Amino acid sequence: MRRAALTTGLVAVLAAPASAESYRGIEVAPERRCAPYDRDDYRYSQSVEARIVASIGRVYGPYTGRCFASARETDIEHMVATSEAHDSGLCGATAAVKSAFASDLLNLTLAAPGVNRHLKGARDVAEWTPPRNACWFVARTLDVRRKYGLTIDRAEAATAEAVLADCDSTEMQIVACGAPAPDVVYPAERNSPAGEVDALALWDDNGDGRITCAEARRHGIAPVPRGHPAYRYMRDGDGDGIVCE
Repeated sequence: MRRAALTTGLVAVLAAPASAESYRGIEVAPERRCAPYDRDDYRYSQSVEARIVASIGRVYGPYTGRCFASARETDIEHMVATSEAHDSGLCGATAAVKSAFASDLLNLTLAAPGVNRHLKGARDVAEWTPPRNACWFVARTLDVRRKYGLTIDRAEAATAEAVLADCDSTEMQIVACGAPAPDVVYPAERNSPAGEVDALALWDDNGDGRITCAEARRHGIAPVPRGHPAYRYMRDGDGDGIVCE
């Protein structure tokens, strides 16, 4: 019943005249790059990492529920990617606003390099939601859009509503350290024929039919979770679903 009501409400909102179209206080509009995107416009200090750790209470990756021994094992992650924000309204913002966005703790978390660079990347909620803490993630991206006056497109709004319809809470859930990580599917594999990603051709440097942690780190894909195309060619000694932690 709750999902049906929320879906009906979303359809009604998205069916409104374009001049009044909004979703949860966010203007619904297609993405538009009104000026070239330059990553240097969205610089931030590495010192923000300590603030992220303090806000969470530990070195923790909420997307997969992983605890890390050190922040050196994680990347700083923008939940609404800077390029996504640029195309959703910040392309016309001042340098000061872009800088503030890049360093805003509301939009920052931690993620393993393999998740940040190869799983999440610059994808929006219509293209990817995390295997853990999806409710928190989606709600936070909406908070960020409202704060900076960013737009949201129809696919993003529909996906956000579908996720939130099943949420009892939008607080970050921190699982016990050592709990197994969930299976994850990499976008390159989604809806793709088996074997489309040739992991050995990409990451097996010595041609021995296996991918080592040294090779994974050399190519920037470590740590490698179950579901990554390289995982099947690697040895997961402790069976926790993540190699080269």
